Amino acid sequence: MGFIAMESILVYDTTLRDGSQGEKINFSAEDKVRIAQKLDSVGVHYIEGGWPGSNPKDIHFFELAKNSPFKHARLTAFGSTRKPNIPCDKDENLKALLQSEAPAVAIFGKTWDLHVTEVIRTTLKENLAMIYETVAYMRSHGREVIYDAEHFFDGYKNNPEYALETIAAAVSGGADFIVPCDTNGGTLPIEIKEIMETVSPKIPVRIGIHAHNDSGLAVANTLEAVRAGAVMVQGTINGYGERCGNADLTSVVPNLQLKMGLPCMTEQNLCRLTEVSRYVSEVANMTPFNGRPFVGASAFAHKGGIHVDAVMKTPKAYEHMEPTVVGNERRVLISDLCGKSSVDYKAREMGIELGGEGFDSREIAKEIKRLEHEGYQFDAAEGSLELMVKRFTGQFKPLFELESFRVAVEKEKNLPCRAYATIKISVGDEQEITAAEGSGPVSALDNALRKALNKFFLVNLEKMHLVDYKVRVIEGRDGTSARVKVFIDSRDQKTVWSTIGVSSDIIEASWGALEDSFQYKLSHT
Repeated sequence: MGFIAMESILVYDTTLRDGSQGEKINFSAEDKVRIAQKLDSVGVHYIEGGWPGSNPKDIHFFELAKNSPFKHARLTAFGSTRKPNIPCDKDENLKALLQSEAPAVAIFGKTWDLHVTEVIRTTLKENLAMIYETVAYMRSHGREVIYDAEHFFDGYKNNPEYALETIAAAVSGGADFIVPCDTNGGTLPIEIKEIMETVSPKIPVRIGIHAHNDSGLAVANTLEAVRAGAVMVQGTINGYGERCGNADLTSVVPNLQLKMGLPCMTEQNLCRLTEVSRYVSEVANMTPFNGRPFVGASAFAHKGGIHVDAVMKTPKAYEHMEPTVVGNERRVLISDLCGKSSVDYKAREMGIELGGEGFDSREIAKEIKRLEHEGYQFDAAEGSLELMVKRFTGQFKPLFELESFRVAVEKEKNLPCRAYATIKISVGDEQEITAAEGSGPVSALDNALRKALNKFFLVNLEKMHLVDYKVRVIEGRDGTSARVKVFIDSRDQKTVWSTIGVSSDIIEASWGALEDSFQYKLSHT
């Protein structure tokens, strides 16, 4: 089946409901409003805000949303069909859906006969009545109804006749969309295609797709469903969701739009896809996955010297698309695999002037290989890399130098550890000695260094924060005497940078990364 030009594919985002069911993800009502506004700003068509019948937080979100008008998206409330043998007007879940005042509702119902008889413990006939009456009730109150056919593909494989009866009940009730769901995430793309092509002609309303990623196929299944007639794609930003997650809209949308020629949003909004991905990960307090296709920091990163040389000549040699189309950027990673071309590219990226005839770049590459042999890892610490290259070429002189430091850690029974640091630095011909305490030795060093630097520099270091601290053992055979590398991620209001320190002493390694972090900040002020 070829790709056929059509109107825009409708993007239905369920990050705020299905995505919030992912492990370690917990949005406040205010978080949800901020994310919803961001999704609306890039032209998402439907935003599923939550299940108001299930918890107070989602009720609060819909209250807040009433004062946060959406320019593009239709806010959608999620809920189930009425309970068995209870009239719609007596069902508390349906009352909450109406009270949310969301213009659209997503109603899920049982499609798999196993769930009808073994999970909700009712008859197949009553389940059909639950679906029909709930959809009709919502339509009678002026709501657009998106019917999510839960476990549709498993249900169809087990009992196709009954699965189709449930769909017919939703259609008879007036559903605007029918969305078959691969709720367990175990269906293969070829099965999705075959089943969708079989049932689509039998469904007289618009069709969507809702895929979970338990087999690592949610994106592929979503694309196959679109090929078979689906016009609505449901998913979450970054693929967040229960168990292995949902179809990742940051992959679904660019694949549809750029690979299949099926528009989902404007080109201007597509350019903000990386921004949206990182924004949601920040609000969710989840570390961004660098290897995420299209929007990950490593999606267009090149490490091998041969690759870099080719990309510098013609990017499409090692890139499937131009990264700026989705708001990402090309990156060259410097490591022991790098060569002259990698160093030249990275120096230009950093705005560093190198000497002629390639002398500097060849010598820098040798120095990088030497340092990486000692345990440094510059592809994960580009702040330290920039300082090293500038030092090597005489374009940077340290803004302060360490004379000495002393750290003490105190532990009392039933009390948390406290650390105390005394530090002596020199700035030009002046010296400063300061002391500070912290929750740990690195925290104490950080606080002491800030106090000392504040006496020499006008920079507001209060707006600089350490956001991540990682320790890696270089060679574990030496036990507690092993060399370690310490990575520190720092940020201010504008940017994030990473630095590294290496030593057989964890405090000394931490100091190396900490010092580079402050040298980088001061040199960019």
